[in-house]
Amino acid sequence: MKKNNVTKVLSLKALLASAMLMAACSNDGSSDSAQSADYDPDSKLEVNWTAMLHTPSPPSGDVLDKLEEHTNAEINFNWVPDASKEERITAALASGELSDIVSLTMMTNSSVRQSLKSGMFWDVGKYLDDYENLKQIPEEVRNAASIEGTLYGVPFQKPLARSGLVIRKDWLDNVGLKEPTNLDELYEVARAFTEEDPDGNGKNDTVGFGDRSDLKYSSFKLIASYHGAPNNWKVEEDGTFTPEFETEEYTNAMKYSRDLYKNGYLAQDFAVTAKTDQQQNFAQGKTGIYTGMIDILNLKNLSQGLQEGMKLVPVNKIAGPDGEYHVWSENTGVGGLLAFPKSEVESEAELKRLLQFVDDLIDKEAYLLMTGGVEGTHYEMDENGALKILDTDSWKNEVQPFSSSRPSEVTHELIDADPDKQLANELVVENDQFAVIDPTVPLDSATANERGTELEKIITDATIKYIMGDLDDAGFKDAVKKWRESGGDQIAKEYAEAYKAAK
Repeated sequence: MKKNNVTKVLSLKALLASAMLMAACSNDGSSDSAQSADYDPDSKLEVNWTAMLHTPSPPSGDVLDKLEEHTNAEINFNWVPDASKEERITAALASGELSDIVSLTMMTNSSVRQSLKSGMFWDVGKYLDDYENLKQIPEEVRNAASIEGTLYGVPFQKPLARSGLVIRKDWLDNVGLKEPTNLDELYEVARAFTEEDPDGNGKNDTVGFGDRSDLKYSSFKLIASYHGAPNNWKVEEDGTFTPEFETEEYTNAMKYSRDLYKNGYLAQDFAVTAKTDQQQNFAQGKTGIYTGMIDILNLKNLSQGLQEGMKLVPVNKIAGPDGEYHVWSENTGVGGLLAFPKSEVESEAELKRLLQFVDDLIDKEAYLLMTGGVEGTHYEMDENGALKILDTDSWKNEVQPFSSSRPSEVTHELIDADPDKQLANELVVENDQFAVIDPTVPLDSATANERGTELEKIITDATIKYIMGDLDDAGFKDAVKKWRESGGDQIAKEYAEAYKAAK
């Protein structure tokens, strides 16, 4: 793999021109045939990896050393904070300043999709079945991760639908309420957590819903799915595509969230709050409802020394107006791609060695390192075979940052010694029964690839303004009209055509 020591800034025009040239070389077969040498799976690998960081700081300690020993590799991580991933990854794609492996988690981002389709990254589809772990990736996951039948990286394997709520159980007890089972009860919990002094300190200093600026992973996307809204798009009976924000269910979700915000039951600064701040607000006892069921153990750990006696409960089933359960699925169980740029991975032999590296990361030993850390130092297995964290602080600093880079979260099943986390894990599995799939995941739209992110911002901004009361129904319809006229109608048409062609 080529070292990434020299900074080179290319214009986007020049980048696209070189990408087209690479694609042409790949298409005529001359490049691939010249680079098809075998690889030595026992060779020492030096790999540069651009990976996402969902914690305040990169990992310390010797977990990395253990990972390197297991994979026979020297791993150089280029950590990208999750809050700035869109800006950083987009800039890297435009400049050509890439690593041997790039974690691409924004599969609907137009810059990412354009780069994938341009020929910048290797097509790995024909190689996966040559590896013990990679060959186990289900066909439906491969299809969901592909663009027009081409797989431009190893799919991050995720549960089908991870979303749900974490609620302060001790606060529920203090205000005399039970876990909510429908939208009306959820609203009442948010109200009581704001108005009835749930922490008993005699101060008006708590809010029901904590939240953050990312609509997809904030409360809104989950609330919309509870209302029965489609997941991004709805396929009509005649095969046409309707965007989620033109459905009655989406509108009802906006009104529900607007009422929460107007009454102070939803954090007033959500539009400028990052994920880490949302977590800290919950851990410090400022909020009582958190969107992100899988974060329950992290929230408990963050609260140590701040909220002694905190009791939490994960909740996944909130009935909608139709009395049914709905929860949105993130990319049909695909969390993105581990992609290999042709500019850095210059031969098929190098690609194969990197695929062996990813395959090794899916081994149970590597999975345990990236999940629990070093046995005897960070965790132990109890008599029931459950994983128990021994030192929370060292685990947070030395292990947790690796978890978001695990190539698969579904290959191995672990019992968590923390009963709340184990319950959350079981509820994630239960979500499969009522997960709402995005029908466009396996489809492609040239307009969405080119301008999808730009157009999405029109609706995101309008939705946030509507929730905050800065936009009325007419104003939101104007935003939808702008979206349609700016390319939204064309996207819907292209998805319909791709859907018809795929049937």
